[in-house]
Amino acid sequence: MFWNLVATVFAGLGAAGIALGIRSITFKKAPKWIIPVFAGLGMMAYQVYIEYTWFDHMQARLPEGTVVVSSQEEQIFYRPWSYAFPQITSFTVLDKQSISRDLPDQDVVRFELYHFRHTYGGRISQGVYLANCSTGEMVPLDGQGKPKLDSVQKLNAEDPIRVQVCRK
Repeated sequence: MFWNLVATVFAGLGAAGIALGIRSITFKKAPKWIIPVFAGLGMMAYQVYIEYTWFDHMQARLPEGTVVVSSQEEQIFYRPWSYAFPQITSFTVLDKQSISRDLPDQDVVRFELYHFRHTYGGRISQGVYLANCSTGEMVPLDGQGKPKLDSVQKLNAEDPIRVQVCRK
């Protein structure tokens, strides 16, 4: 977050420098107010750029053996440009190396999912899940490894999680 703030300030300074260059080229005929306007627009443009490249940046940093299984786009009222171009604000990653079949005679798979959320502090949550490949049910496990039966999810046959974990 600190480096993001530093980069935003430098983007504003760079844009203000462009405005100073414009004033210099026009022999000071361009109004003085373009300097703070350019600075503000430069900082805002940098922030919009960071918001829209966050997903690609995070995806490039994922370790080998992981796959993105879902992403959520959002329209945020205080970011009006997101109504024209919704931005990805969170995504879920499957750790393919964590997939295990504890009971070889049954079609039940244990695996780990990581959920990333774009906030200024960055939010990552991890969960261990069981999936029944034949019925398409997925259930999270609690800290003791017991299923939370009140949180059973039904996965359809084309769901990326089901496709990835039930692949033999």
